[in-house]
Amino acid sequence: MSARELVVLGTASQVPTRHRNHNGYLLRWDAEGILFDPGEGTQRQMLRAGVAAHDLNRICVTHFHGDHSLGLAGVIQRINLDRVPHEITAHYPASGQRFFERLRYATAYRETVALTEAPVDTDGVLARTPAYTLHTHRLDHPVESYGYRLVEPDGRRMLPDRLAAHGIAGPDIGRIQREGSLDGVPLEAVSEERRGQRFAFIMDTRLCDGVHALAEGCDLLAIESTFLDEDEELATDHGHLTAGQAARVARDAGVRHLVLTHFSQRYPDPAEFERQARAAGFAGELTVARDLQRVPVPKRV
Repeated sequence: MSARELVVLGTASQVPTRHRNHNGYLLRWDAEGILFDPGEGTQRQMLRAGVAAHDLNRICVTHFHGDHSLGLAGVIQRINLDRVPHEITAHYPASGQRFFERLRYATAYRETVALTEAPVDTDGVLARTPAYTLHTHRLDHPVESYGYRLVEPDGRRMLPDRLAAHGIAGPDIGRIQREGSLDGVPLEAVSEERRGQRFAFIMDTRLCDGVHALAEGCDLLAIESTFLDEDEELATDHGHLTAGQAARVARDAGVRHLVLTHFSQRYPDPAEFERQARAAGFAGELTVARDLQRVPVPKRV
């Protein structure tokens, strides 16, 4: 199993279908798990996908339409039932505080877990950890909505040939990494910069500045493509993207792996989303998401 992967729990927009559950996505990032937009049925989809409540460290909700949030009640109660031993942080639009509280306390249960509420009301950094920085940007939807972007800190890649040329081996490799130089040899002489990996999650929105800011330079982008291009006017009216629009965003942002999801039930052929994305000029790796699929974050180049 990849240490960094997107587990797709559901891919339907508005209503579930026979083959697609409401939204739900778990990003595994090394030892952490971030659950995005748990729609109705997410708790059961987690069981089917082999995702445990103990895997969760954060919950990120883009907005409070039901297909992106009705699963919160079950997920939060499962977290408490399983007595998850660590703190869990929930991010969501501050304007939806009343909805979060209603879902958190939808029924009676015993609270056993520290669930920290961290509502979002502006663009910027939400959290910094040694493994990533979590950013948010406002999107353009009929209700307040935010997308999320995770960025790994840049690091350095050690170069074996240069290490050998300077006679650096064994424990001295760790020493030069920690201290920045060794016997007059700077770290830069035996290594090169390694850009941190980047992931973004963009749900219900029209095209806007936030979409482009979130997608920029991503290794893996999960983005809604509710409509096909022939229904672009309908997409705009309802605050959504088409397959072609999402693909052009990814193309212009230099995305390496594009994941299209959040499909309207009006379209019977998922392959058409891929055809339209390719026609829009996206040439990178492309996944038309299906329920219970696992999509690895691309390996560093």
